[in-house]
Amino acid sequence: MHPVNDLKIRTKTFALNIIKLVKSIPEDRIGRVIGNQILRSGTSVAANYRSACKARSKADFISKITIVEEEADETTLWLELIMESETLNNNLTKILRKEANELTAIFTSSGKTPKENNLKKK
Repeated sequence: MHPVNDLKIRTKTFALNIIKLVKSIPEDRIGRVIGNQILRSGTSVAANYRSACKARSKADFISKITIVEEEADETTLWLELIMESETLNNNLTKILRKEANELTAIFTSSGKTPKENNLKKK
């Protein structure tokens, strides 16, 4: 399979697992706030990655992949808060935190080379 398709599947699976996680977060004030935040950022990784795949230029790709990187990193923060606040600390949370860290690293690397190439041209 092509790496782009692999990442499309991987980010979609990540989004689906975030949805599952949010369903298990307690329905109290803290759970609703954190749940809404992680639902937004975690599903945004997949949506924005698909958008980056359709970029019309190198600059457009850099802009969009940077958003994906930021959303993955933000999701990592929400997962850490969920765990450290003891809102939820199950195996899925740990797996998703690891995946969010890996996705952040992948998208940081994906945007790094085009950014460096653009700087060299200036």
